[in-house]
Amino acid sequence: MSLFSRFLNPKSKSENQDNPEKAGRGKYMPEVKLPTDERFMLNFRNNGGKFLYCESNEEVLEAFDNILLENDWYEKDCFCFDQALQDKFNNFNLEFNRSSNAAFFLSTCEYLVANDGSILISSNQIKESKLHDLPANFIVLASTSQLIDTIGEGLRGIKFRNKQHIPSNITTIKNFETQKEGDFMSYGSSTKNLYLLLLEDL
Repeated sequence: MSLFSRFLNPKSKSENQDNPEKAGRGKYMPEVKLPTDERFMLNFRNNGGKFLYCESNEEVLEAFDNILLENDWYEKDCFCFDQALQDKFNNFNLEFNRSSNAAFFLSTCEYLVANDGSILISSNQIKESKLHDLPANFIVLASTSQLIDTIGEGLRGIKFRNKQHIPSNITTIKNFETQKEGDFMSYGSSTKNLYLLLLEDL
């Protein structure tokens, strides 16, 4: 995807200034709408989230290993509801349980929302738990096909995919621990130290 090459090899200011498409636009013209994937990454990073882009399942396992090493989470407790994730990461000497004192919470998500850089989850991922009852550290596995523009689009998608039983406890995570203390916009919300493992599947 072109987004990730731009993040890995950002152009210099002079290159951007030489862009004729930008040069021809007046300062009062509306901004060009960025692609969904690029908007999500910019907003997610501005929120303080950390993402690792992976092109294969092998890269997902390697990135997961690096996160465990960075945080010294080997042989620690991992809070995880998802049996498929436990099977996927069963070779990392983790003790899977449902303890709020676990080193981190491992989960998937419903969608990745571009407009505000948030992660949309439901009872499919967290059952009836409240965010503040879960560990402070999150590792979320998602794929690029889960990128959407708005929360409304995500809610419609959840309803469409779960026609027999619509999940409850639908919420978003968008306040991360690296945000400035005292930010009144995040007052009352549960901040998380969140790693996103983003798998290319398009």
